Amino acid sequence: MNHLWSPWRMTYIENAKNEEGCVFCNAQAKTDSAENLIAFRGKFSYVILNRYPYTSGHLMVIPFVHVPNLESLDSETRAEMMELTSQCTTILKNIYKTESFNVGINIGEAAGAGVLGHVHIHIVPRWAGDTNFMSTVGETRVLPESLEDTYKKICQAFQK
Repeated sequence: MNHLWSPWRMTYIENAKNEEGCVFCNAQAKTDSAENLIAFRGKFSYVILNRYPYTSGHLMVIPFVHVPNLESLDSETRAEMMELTSQCTTILKNIYKTESFNVGINIGEAAGAGVLGHVHIHIVPRWAGDTNFMSTVGETRVLPESLEDTYKKICQAFQK
């Protein structure tokens, strides 16, 4: 399956295009709740659940500043983003008994960035055998819990 043009990606892109401005800047302007899915705010960046996750617990670390790439960030922001990424993997291991992770940054359209112009890090929990016929043949994702339940668990873990 080509993730660049998957139905989920297209839904996300179409919804983002219907929204005025940057989807990440808009989310950070709202009060934290299950509506904007921001689970934690640091000094320079924040952790948000992916609204169209590949797996339960798919998180993103996003700088508050709207820039297209890592080199446009100051070193303090980059450092905090990496610390938050590390915290996310620890939290996900504790909550979901995650076996592995895909951690990545898609910078630019050719690299598959769904939200151009606002760099962010994806943290995707993985388990042995977590890709099955539903996602590979049916192009459908099956998530074992709602985003709201995931949001509550992640928020509670950051509060500890």
